Amino acid sequence: MKLSSLTFLCLTAVATHASASSPDAWAAYDKAVLTSCTKASTLKNARPVGTPAQFDDRVGYTAILLQGEYPQKHMKGKQGTELCLFNKKAKTAHVAEWDSIRSGKP
Repeated sequence: MKLSSLTFLCLTAVATHASASSPDAWAAYDKAVLTSCTKASTLKNARPVGTPAQFDDRVGYTAILLQGEYPQKHMKGKQGTELCLFNKKAKTAHVAEWDSIRSGKP
C-alpha cells in the first residue's frame, strides 16, 4: 500500500498534534514547578510573582520569581525575593536570593 504525500502530511500533522501537551498537562506541570520551588525556598509564605518563564527544552529550565518574608527573627518580617530555576529533566528546584531585582541595584 502506497501513501500519497498529502495523506502522509495529514497523518504527520495529526500525530504531532496528539503529542502536544494539553491544558490540563500544562496546569499539572505548573503546579509541580510551584510546589517544588516553594519547598526549595528559604522564605516564609513564599508565593509566585507573575507567571513562570518557560525556557525552550534545549535550555531545560522553567524560571519563577518568588516573594515572601525572611524567617529569621532579626529580619523582622522583611520581604525577600528569590529566583527559582526548575530543571525539567531532573524535576528539581534551585533557588537564589534576588532582592536586587526589586531595588533596581546590581
